[in-house]
Amino acid sequence: MTVVVVGGGIVGMAAAYSLAERGVEVVLCEKGSVGSGSTERSAGGIRTQFSTRVNVRLSQASIAVWESFEKEFGVDIEYRRSGYLFLARDGATADDFESNVAMQREEGVDSELLAPEDAREYCPGLDPEPFRAATYCPTDGFADPHLALQGYSQAAAEAGVEVRTKTPVTAVHREDGDDGRVTGVETPDGTIEAEYVVNAAGPWASRLNELAGVDLPVVPKRRQVAVVDPETPVPESVPLTIDLDTGVYFRPEREGAALVGGHFGGDDPDADPDRFSTTADTDWTIEAVEHAADCAAYFGPETRIKNGWAGLYAVTPDHHPIVEEVAPGYLTAIGFSGHGFQHAPATGRIITDLVVDGETDLVDLDALSADRFERGETHDERNVA
Repeated sequence: MTVVVVGGGIVGMAAAYSLAERGVEVVLCEKGSVGSGSTERSAGGIRTQFSTRVNVRLSQASIAVWESFEKEFGVDIEYRRSGYLFLARDGATADDFESNVAMQREEGVDSELLAPEDAREYCPGLDPEPFRAATYCPTDGFADPHLALQGYSQAAAEAGVEVRTKTPVTAVHREDGDDGRVTGVETPDGTIEAEYVVNAAGPWASRLNELAGVDLPVVPKRRQVAVVDPETPVPESVPLTIDLDTGVYFRPEREGAALVGGHFGGDDPDADPDRFSTTADTDWTIEAVEHAADCAAYFGPETRIKNGWAGLYAVTPDHHPIVEEVAPGYLTAIGFSGHGFQHAPATGRIITDLVVDGETDLVDLDALSADRFERGETHDERNVA
């Protein structure tokens, strides 16, 4: 059996590796270089504090891999577990926090609901006054996406995956008829025949879907991150902190620096993945630091902006991915809405299960199926930064 995986980011590489480990012949096609899409611009968050069970379960299955990654893959991904701290200003958001923590704890997550003043134990610079509630989980954290992709890439090559960089897919071949089975793809180097094609193309997912004759609600959105030297250094023990109602988040970097990111409402046009600015906008950066200063005392007027970048989220209407066989022989692992890096290990396992076994027992795929939108059975992920 031959499978073509389209997309050389962390999701595509995890799927390719997992498939090859099950004895599948895999060809991975990447239009640029490995990791040159969203993976190289990821902030690297890994957390269990989601508002839906399916995302919590994707996290738990993935964290089992991240915890043992160095042992299994021989690469230290600098996995730092300083926790995540969510903050609520609005009463409705605070009410959601209570139900979220109850659900998370039912799923075995060690999260807790906190009064804002008590959250200062974990983030000493926090100003508790604007907030009504907080949630915290000590086992959440972040890792280096580049190192994780390096580990997967090396393991995939050793498992026999043929990685073709600078190889865009120009057509998806299917048998005649609306339900025609996929038979392979076309590239500038010729046809690759395959029993399955996996769309793991991230922000380019919709373009591949068009080639396959598939219409799914996934669009690329531009998101930005700034690197700053705060007026007061942020200790490395401070969790990744998210003010959910303003949309800003920050986390410590090395030597007192911090990453500051978020989306603050307003216009949010679809982005062109081939033509978008990869540097952070000055006006956005100033606004992001101002929002961070409204959360914590670290970001006073002497905060210095060092640099920043912009990348793309592939977003669905409910901020959950579409992971399923959407047409005979055509599988999608797309639309992660900013959570693709952390959920890549679980996604690779699911794709492999679907190809090899025809089903998976890892999570309930109804919540990740494309027809959930038609059924009106979506459950919006609210913990999105």
